[in-house]
Amino acid sequence: MDNRPIGIFDSGLGGLTVLKEVMELMPRESIVYFGDSGRAPYGVKSRETVIKYTFQDIRFLMSQDIKMIVIACNTASVCAIETVQDYFDIPIIEVIKPGAAAGAKTTSNKKVGVIGTILTISSGAYERAINAIDDTIQVYSKACPLFVPLVEEGPEWWDDEITYQIALKYLTPLKQADIDTLVLGCTHYPLLQKTISRVLGEKVRLVSSAQEVARVVKRVIEENNIAAEENNKPVYKFFTSDSIEKFEPLCSAILNRTITSAEKVDIEKY
Repeated sequence: MDNRPIGIFDSGLGGLTVLKEVMELMPRESIVYFGDSGRAPYGVKSRETVIKYTFQDIRFLMSQDIKMIVIACNTASVCAIETVQDYFDIPIIEVIKPGAAAGAKTTSNKKVGVIGTILTISSGAYERAINAIDDTIQVYSKACPLFVPLVEEGPEWWDDEITYQIALKYLTPLKQADIDTLVLGCTHYPLLQKTISRVLGEKVRLVSSAQEVARVVKRVIEENNIAAEENNKPVYKFFTSDSIEKFEPLCSAILNRTITSAEKVDIEKY
C-alpha cells in the first residue's frame, strides 16, 4: 500500500481530462496535477525543447513525493517517454499506446483518423502504434495546431462558430476519407468533442485516450502494489506555470467541481 499521490502533467489544461478519469476509476488515490499553460502549446516546439520541458515537469512533480507519473500530453509522450523512463526510477505512463489501442479496437471499416499537434502527427507515432496492432488499418492523420490555444481560451470557445469553422477546415479531408473512428491524439481535444462531432457526424466514433490511460494507471498501480489504503482520504493539488486566476475557473469547468487552491510554479527552477 502507498498513499503517496499520482503525479499527472500536461502542457496545459488538456491533461485534466485524464485526471478526471483517474479520479473516477480510483477514488482513493491522491493526485498532484501540473499544467504548464505558461509554455503551451508543446506541439509547435522543437523535440529538444519538449524533452527539456518534460524533465522539468517531472522534476517538479518528484518534489511533491509522488509514487508514479502520468504524461498526459501526447507531444511529450512522443518526444520523451523512453528518455524519462530510463532516467527516473518510478513508473511513468504515456498516452499514445492506450489511445492507439482504443482506436484499433473501435473501428469497423478499418479507416481510422488521428488528429493531434504538429509534432505528434509528424512523428508518425499513432500510425506505428495502430498498425502494430492491426496492419490492415488505414490511418489518416491531420495536425490541428489551433485546437490547443482555443481550448486554453476557455469554455466559451469550445462550441463557438469560429471554432466550428476551423474544425471544418481541418477535418473535412478526414470525413472525405470515410473514417469511422477518430482518435483524439491530444488530451485537450475531448473538450472540443461537440464541435468535432458536428463536423464529422454521429457515425464517426470519437476515441479519447483518457479512459484507456486511467485503466493502465490502475493496472500499473496494482502490479506494483502501490494502491492507496482503503480508508485513504484523497487529496488533490493543482499547479500551473501561468495565471492562477485563469487556471482555476477553467480547471473547475473541466472537472465539474470548484477548484480554488491552485498554486503557481516557477517551472524554470526545475
